[in-house]
Amino acid sequence: MSISKFIKRNLSSIQRSNRKKQVLRTVASSDQNNYGITNVYRMDSNNVGDYYCAPHLYFNDLNCNPVDIYDYKSNDKSVANKWVESINNNALIIGGGGLLNRGSFEKQLKLFESLKSKGKKTVLWGTGHNEKDKSRFGKVRSYNINVNNFGLVGVRDFGFTKKWVPCVSCMHKVFDKEYLVSQEIGLLYHKKTLKNKSLIKKLSQYPSSSNTTNLEEMIDFIGKSETIVTDSYHCMYWSMILGKKVIVIPNSSKFYDFKYKPVFATFSDFDTKLKMTQCYSGVLEECREQNKEFAKRVMDYLN
Repeated sequence: MSISKFIKRNLSSIQRSNRKKQVLRTVASSDQNNYGITNVYRMDSNNVGDYYCAPHLYFNDLNCNPVDIYDYKSNDKSVANKWVESINNNALIIGGGGLLNRGSFEKQLKLFESLKSKGKKTVLWGTGHNEKDKSRFGKVRSYNINVNNFGLVGVRDFGFTKKWVPCVSCMHKVFDKEYLVSQEIGLLYHKKTLKNKSLIKKLSQYPSSSNTTNLEEMIDFIGKSETIVTDSYHCMYWSMILGKKVIVIPNSSKFYDFKYKPVFATFSDFDTKLKMTQCYSGVLEECREQNKEFAKRVMDYLN
């Protein structure tokens, strides 16, 4: 790389960093209002789990305006300005998704945490921990923010001190359909795993899909499978609520604290653990009831 390109790249990086800091400082120093409601989450259209984990999609009474939690760092000034305006003017529903204990979301969440002192109404809905350090898998017992500094809290991690509220995507009507099982094993890959071409080729004898497809196609794939093998949180979750046997290839702490436990394995040995799997009944109904109950509490709090 030439010296000029090196300098240009570093200068661009510094400018991006300063721009992000300025957006966060602008919100932190602004007056805060609760005129409407903004649902802040990771609006990733290329990750079906992230995209459908937002409460505003299922509870029309909330009348939310959605914003991506990453929009504060957008290169498009109008997008970043909209983010600032939405945060400053509205009560916040933050979630769902694995937003906690993850560096890429920490600055935003600590900002939202600080706004309670300015009268901001804030809700954590269906969020959960998402640590990448393998030594912490199955051992996380606290969050990187103080959840007591939010007005109302429901976390998808079962057994923590706050109310258990599983991902709100269970409310989608696609789970009300009947599915006919036609394959013993189905592999559902996280979008990052798709880049591992040698792995995909090695396991090509199994039917497969990924979390980059649309929701209907993914649920149809789960529905026709007796056992799902996956490294995607929402693929695990949706398989559980459809009563499937589930084997998880963990890539984050997030898999370890769902109320119902999958079998953990690797892509190399999952076939040796098929007999260890079990399916659970009534999970869909339970998850929906928890979200309906929490929605009532949220509406009472915000109103």
